[in-house]
Formats: sequence, C-alpha cells, structure tokens
Amino acid sequence: MTDRLTELQAGMVVPYGGDKLARVSKELAAAFQPGDHLVVVQSTGDLLHIPEEAHTTAAAAVDAASRAFAELGAVSDDQITAFYNDFGRRLADDAAFSPIARANEKDVARAKERGRSTTRLALSPKMRADMVSGLRIWEGAPSTRNWPMETVSHTGWQVDLMRAGLGVVGFIFEGRPNVFADATGVLRSGNAVVFRIGSDALETARAIVEHALEPAVAAAGLPSGVVSLVDSRARAAGWALFSDARLALAVARGSGAAVAQLGAVARQAGLPVSLHGTGGAWIVAGDSADPAKFAAAVEHSLDRKVCNTLNTCCIVESRAAELVPVFLDALDRAGKNLGTNSKLHVTQYAEHLLPPVWFEKVDISRAEGNVLEPRTEPIAEHRLGHEWEWEDSPEVTLTVVPDQPTAVRLFNEQSPRFGASLIAESAAEHEEFWATIDSPFVGNGFTRWIDGQYALSRPELGLSNWQGGRLFARGGVLSGDSVFTVRTRATQTDPDLRR
Repeated sequence: MTDRLTELQAGMVVPYGGDKLARVSKELAAAFQPGDHLVVVQSTGDLLHIPEEAHTTAAAAVDAASRAFAELGAVSDDQITAFYNDFGRRLADDAAFSPIARANEKDVARAKERGRSTTRLALSPKMRADMVSGLRIWEGAPSTRNWPMETVSHTGWQVDLMRAGLGVVGFIFEGRPNVFADATGVLRSGNAVVFRIGSDALETARAIVEHALEPAVAAAGLPSGVVSLVDSRARAAGWALFSDARLALAVARGSGAAVAQLGAVARQAGLPVSLHGTGGAWIVAGDSADPAKFAAAVEHSLDRKVCNTLNTCCIVESRAAELVPVFLDALDRAGKNLGTNSKLHVTQYAEHLLPPVWFEKVDISRAEGNVLEPRTEPIAEHRLGHEWEWEDSPEVTLTVVPDQPTAVRLFNEQSPRFGASLIAESAAEHEEFWATIDSPFVGNGFTRWIDGQYALSRPELGLSNWQGGRLFARGGVLSGDSVFTVRTRATQTDPDLRR
C-alpha cells in the first residue's frame, strides 16, 4: 500500500530530476497540513504547496467540466450557437453588464492599492466590445464537431477521419477579463473548459459567470459545468488544476516565469500544454527602409502593453544617422498619445546618436505612479531580449547593427522568438528576412497585427512563441476551433467483407 503524505519536516530531503535534492523550508513545514498536496517540479526542484481547500476547489471544477463533456455529444450545434448569442447579448446589455462593471471597478481599485498593474485588468468599453465581437464570431462560425477531414474508399467499405472534441481544456490566465469570451470558443469544437483567473480579476470573473455566462449556458440548454471557474484566489489552485490528469490540454497565459512553472507542472502530470507567457516584438529597419513607414510602424506598435507590443528595435548602421531621429520622434509621439513620457534603453552602438535631452530625468508612469528617472538608460547588448512590462509609458530597447543578418541573428539568439517586422522597400531584403528569421509571426509594418481575432477573425486562447521550439502540426495562434482530436470511423456496405 502507498502511504499518504500528512506532514513535512524542516530540512526534509526531497529528490527531484533523478539526481538532485531539494530541502523543505521551515515555512513550508509549518504550513503543510494533513490533506494538503506537495508538487515537486522535476525541472527546477520547486516545492509547491497546495492546501487542501485549493486542491478541492480545482478538482470540483474539473469534475463539473468532465461530466459536461460526457454530455456534449448529445448537444446540438444550434444549442452551442444559442449560447454564444445569449452570452454576447448579456455582455452588450447595459443592465446585465452593470454589476460586471462594478465588480471590475473594485478589482482595479484593489490592484492599484497594492501597486499592481491595471493596464490589462480594466474592462474598458473597447475590451467589452471586443468580447461581444468575439462571441459573435463564434456564433457565426461553422461547427467543426464531427467534421470529415478525409475519406478513404475501399471496395465494400470506407474509412472517414473525423474531427472531434479533445476533452476538458484547463485554462489559466492573468487578469484580462476578455479572455473569458475568447476561450469559450472551445465549445464550438466540442470541448469543455475550466478557467482559473488571477486574484486581481476574480471579482470580475465571478460577476461575468453569475450575470452572463451561466445564464447563457442554462438558456441554451448546455450541460451545467461546461464552462467552469476555479473560484479561488490561491495561486496554488492553478498548480492543482494543472496537476489534474483528467485535463486534455493545459493552456496558460501570463508572465513568463509563472507560465513556465505552470507548464512544467502540467507536463509532469502527463498533459499536453500550450504556453503563452513571454512576448515582445521586434522591428528591424533595413537598408531600404522608408522613413515615414518606419515611423508609423514604431508609433502604432506602442499604443498599449501586450505581448505584440514593440519591445526591441534594430536599425542597420548604414541608415542609423537618418533613422534614429525618426525613431525618437515616433517614440515621443507614442508617449504623448498616452499622456506620458516614453522610456528608452539603448546599447552602446546607438547611444552616441541620441541628443543630450534624451538622458534627462522625466516622470515615467509606473504601476505605483509617476517615478522620476532618466528617460534613457544604457543596456548591454546581451539583454536585447528582455521584455519590458510597462504601464502607460511606452518602454523599448534600441540598438544599431552592422546589417540585417546581424539583427536576425540577435533576434534568433536572444528574443523569445515571437514576432518580427522588417521595414524595407526591397523585396530581396524581405525574402531573406522571411527565410532566416526564426519567428512564427513575420510582418512588414506595425507589430500589433499579431492577434487571432484581428488577423484571422478567430478569437484566440493565446499566441505561442517559439522560445521552447517550433510547434508540432499547428501555428502560433491557438483558437477555439484548433482544439480537437481525430476519430476514425469505418462504414461497411459489404456484409461479407473479411480479411
């Protein structure tokens, strides 16, 4: 029989990774109680404490979603369409939305009191409109359940390859409420979903569930629990969710370190993962760059901080004297568009091209408020891939490179290999860029186009980079209709068929 872990002792040795040892801290030993769970991250040795309450809450949500998935086969496509229609209608209705708005205001206020960023938390009118628009897209999208992918005909029988729901999708994301609408797209392809949202946005999530989502599920006659919320502020609830082997897919969105840890927890539980944690796009100004197009690309890539925001800019040396001032003007405009000053990090290769005024101290908008700091600070070239998490002050890195191949090499070596744009008029430069840049998203203008709903008219669950390697059999956009498995169905017309 297997004994159960009921206590931890300070200094207790825990093996991990096959040949390494971690030790239990005094704090962990004191906090651990009978009924709690301990997850040992085999890649890092992190000891993750999951209190019984967090584990129970996550398990209950997966229970509900698993039961709902078992019933989805008997649900009609029209019922799923009706769900999207009703969910979108309730979010668009001011009376139904008012308690959601009040909950979000409270979440934002609490986050500000704690010095937390609220740029992705605030449920703005645009975010609300995007949520409704996304649901309308899924409402009008054709069903992919039982969709025939291929037919192989034989004498007296045939074999059909059919798309089918994958199962229960576990979804953990930061406090961006619009993801609620995006991720319900997995219902269209025959899946159930379990959400866990960051503590900053939990009240907003609860209000969306109570006043829009669950009423829409009930009105459409969908099985209860087909969209389930892990109702817990505990970070450990996320670890518990991704430790549940009943999930068919684990999807995480948020900060790079947190997402990487969640991915490690899910992988060692035997779950396939789709991770969306580190972003930051690059723009390269090539030899044939048009100054006006370059300026527009920079400015329009800095309207807000999300994963596809411009993070690093490389200008080839042959055009640096001309284009660095163009870049600075565009960066300055981007800050003024947001009512703030912009923040710049510059390598030694570009520093001498900046006027002295760019090194003076100015107010920079941070999560805790305005902070007086140098507008430009030096950065080592090996840190070009660092992603800046800014509030209202656009924050980017600038460097000058000898040529386009050098910019590509730096991107491939240092960036999360997410998105890249080349500003150039030469077709040959673009062909070389496309052939050599190791990026799933490549463009020739502003970087903010990298978005499933904006670019492909498919609300996304997340955007994957290639930091951990290229993805097997799918692109970098994970949307609701790309979560499926393949079933094989044989139809025999010859009753005497034999081998």
